[in-house]
Amino acid sequence: SLRTRVSLETGMTQMGGHGIAYMTGDSPIGKKETYEDTGAVLSRMVDAVTARVNNRGQIAGLAQNSTIPIVNALDDFAHPMQMLADLQTIAEKKGSLDLSGVSLAYAGDACNNVTYDLMRAGIIMGMDVRVTAPPTPDFLPEAEVLTECAQLESVSGAGTARVFESAEEAVAGADVVYTDSWMSYGIAGEEAAKRLAALQPYQVTTDLMSHASPDAYFMNCLPAMRGEEQTAEVIDGPQSIVFDQAENRLHAQKALLKMLICREL
Repeated sequence: SLRTRVSLETGMTQMGGHGIAYMTGDSPIGKKETYEDTGAVLSRMVDAVTARVNNRGQIAGLAQNSTIPIVNALDDFAHPMQMLADLQTIAEKKGSLDLSGVSLAYAGDACNNVTYDLMRAGIIMGMDVRVTAPPTPDFLPEAEVLTECAQLESVSGAGTARVFESAEEAVAGADVVYTDSWMSYGIAGEEAAKRLAALQPYQVTTDLMSHASPDAYFMNCLPAMRGEEQTAEVIDGPQSIVFDQAENRLHAQKALLKMLICREL
């Protein structure tokens, strides 16, 4: 992806290191060579690996025989590097690293890795996360994620994550309104039309933003489609911080890599 690859390679260069883009489309991992063997080989050659993969089992395979940090750059169940940038952005705008009580509403397709990690990260940080999506399994968080969130909520000082059918109810008084793409790669034709119709009531519009706190921020991890998950008026308006959010992918990932490779911040 634009943000993942460019931020990691730029970050390594700025810190005096070197980033190698190993494209699995040219040399597929898991077919001719196992993920476990790949992790073992890379451990002999580099200081850290960031991997953007299709499922969490592939990350586990890379880590199994590795002696170096294996960083999850995205899988089907999580997007932790995006969370570091998102939390940094919210903290900058709120003026405090303490995000306890900050309310974040996510509207749209909630059956995806970004939503799952917003719920997890928000609970850990003491935030009030409200997810709103069409009330069908295709768009709602998986039961496994809800179970995991309930376990995280049991820790002292934890926040909450709740699911709402009404977008207006979820967004009411929120400090942050967040959305993500409605269309994964490869969705087209009749299926795309059905998704657009189902998700339309959850589009982030100026009217929906009016239900949030007057000084609420709008976030989208990008890429964004104006006229789908949000209107142009919202993403290009004064409450939008999407490009600060994108820039922080660079800064957050530099901090992460320095901590993992050099053991310091």
